[in-house]
Amino acid sequence: MSHTKFRFLPIAFAVINLLCFGVAPSFAADKVRISYSGPSVSNALLWVTQEGKLFEKNGLDVEVLYLAGSLGQSALLANETQLAVYTGLLLAPARLQGADVVMVASFLDHLLSRLVVRPDIRSAADLRGKKLGVTRYGTASDFGMRLMVSRLGLNPDTDVAILQIGDNPTRLAALQAKIVDGAIFDPPEYKKAVEAGGRVLMNLQEVAIPYQHAGLVTTRRFIASRPDIVKRAVKSIVEGAALVRKDPETAKRALAKRLRIKDEKALEETYQLLRGFTRPKPYPSVEGFHAVLGDLAKRLPAAKNADPREFVDSKFVEELDKSGYIDTLQ
Repeated sequence: MSHTKFRFLPIAFAVINLLCFGVAPSFAADKVRISYSGPSVSNALLWVTQEGKLFEKNGLDVEVLYLAGSLGQSALLANETQLAVYTGLLLAPARLQGADVVMVASFLDHLLSRLVVRPDIRSAADLRGKKLGVTRYGTASDFGMRLMVSRLGLNPDTDVAILQIGDNPTRLAALQAKIVDGAIFDPPEYKKAVEAGGRVLMNLQEVAIPYQHAGLVTTRRFIASRPDIVKRAVKSIVEGAALVRKDPETAKRALAKRLRIKDEKALEETYQLLRGFTRPKPYPSVEGFHAVLGDLAKRLPAAKNADPREFVDSKFVEELDKSGYIDTLQ
C-alpha cells in the first residue's frame, strides 16, 4: 500500500464514525454556546455532561455560560446562544407571548424546595402574617413558595407576605437578620440555613408533585436550521444521565466545581440527590408543563387554554429511546 493511501485512512475512519454513530470527527466539531441559569443542583446534568467530555464525543465544541435569571432566555432569543438550561416557568410565558422556545430534554420534573423558617415558627398557624423570601416573582422559587404555603392550609396572597429577596446568600442573610421569617431553598443550600438556626417547615421533595423544572431549551428556529446539533446535544445529555449513575467520581467532580462543595459528606449527599432525580430517558414532562400553565393562568390569561404539548419537542429523546440506544447505556 502506498504512503498516499495511508494518509487517507484517518479521514476514512472519521467519515465511517460520523455515518454510523452520528458523531462528528474532532476536526469538524461544531461550536455551540449553552447557558445555565444558576448554581443549582437542578442544572447539574449540564455540568456532568461537560465534565465527562460527552459533548466532544458527539462532535460539539461547547462553551458553557452562566447567565443568571432570564438572561439565558434573552440570549437564546437573540441567537447569542444556541441552547440554554432553565425552567418551564420561564419558558412558558415567553412562548405564550410569541417566542418560539421549546424544551427538548428534561433535567428535573418536580420541585426539591424546602421552606426554612425561624426556629420559633413551629406550625402553619405560626406562619400566618409572616414575611417569606423568594428569589424573584414569577420564578420557580415563587411558585414553590406559594405551593408550600397552600399545602400548609394558608392563602399565599392574604395570609403571608411573599417578598422578592434575591439569590441564596441574600435570602440566607435576610433570614438571619430577621428581615424575613422564612425563605425557600433548594438542596444542598437549605442546609446552610438549617445550620444557621433555621428549621424545615415543609419539604416539596417529599411531595413530588409533577412540575417541569430545569431542562434543555432551544428555539424551533434553531431546530429547523441545525437539527443535527440539537440531536447531538440531546444525545450528550442522555449519555450524561447514564454517567451520573455509572461514574460517581466524574459526577462529584462536576458538582464540586460548580457548587463549590468541599465537604465530602455534603458532596456525597448532593450526588445522591442528583442521582435520585436524574431520569435515564429525559423526556420533557407534558404533565409538568400542565402544572406550570395552571399556575400561570392566574396572571396570564393565555395560559388557561394552552396545550402543554406545544411547549415540548420530544422527538430527539424519542428517537434515541426507540432505537434502543438509551437502553444500551444502562
